Amino acid sequence: MWLRQFVSPQVPPRIFILVSAIGLAAESMSEVPIWFERKFEFSFPVELRPNLLARLRGTPARVEEVLRGRSQEILIRKTEGKWSAQEHVGHLLDLEPLWLARVNDYVAASEQLAVTDLQNRKTDEANYNAHVLEQILAEFRTARAKLLKRVDELEASLFARAILHPRLKTPMRLVDHLYFVAEHDDHHLARIWELVNIPE
Repeated sequence: MWLRQFVSPQVPPRIFILVSAIGLAAESMSEVPIWFERKFEFSFPVELRPNLLARLRGTPARVEEVLRGRSQEILIRKTEGKWSAQEHVGHLLDLEPLWLARVNDYVAASEQLAVTDLQNRKTDEANYNAHVLEQILAEFRTARAKLLKRVDELEASLFARAILHPRLKTPMRLVDHLYFVAEHDDHHLARIWELVNIPE
């Protein structure tokens, strides 16, 4: 084990195991903030829409870049019983219908944005570790293109329309929704990066 080189051979086995466990726990501890604890302040101008759309267009390519050349073992490795890197990608795919539904809420001037399953059962039950990664990536790229095509069809004035977000309990403009999606993308990209770079 990697830790043995830093521990004296005279250290009793029980102490060595304890130190090893502490080291492994430190390795598995994520530095990515918990998504549901994130606070959002939507005070930026609507004119940032092109920048946000650029981020959203780039997510499939960034996901593919992070995972390129990784072994299947690394892709499906789970730590602390949580999602693997491949399952995080599946989750990004699972959320695309929600993002599109919320865009349509702005078109319809709904009183509240579409709600989602906060337990993420769809991702848990999909068994993405048994899927082919390339298929997940292809489906995500297609779904994201569909979302962006819908957004591109909208009148510019619609991006300032605000509707209540069901979990945050705050009004969110359509441009804020795009920012929220981009931040959600980056949250999972950061976690994927951690998972594929855990020391062997």
